[in-house]
Amino acid sequence: MRVASSLKTLKKRDKNCRVIRRRGRVYVINSKNKRMKARQG
Repeated sequence: MRVASSLKTLKKRDKNCRVIRRRGRVYVINSKNKRMKARQG
């Protein structure tokens, strides 16, 4: 999982990436490619 201050570029890495809020944190997850994960902050 990558930790980034901004998820804008990480969201564009793949067309299946989605931005989701969980427990006050913002995540980018991808159901097709599990390696494309990121967290903000």
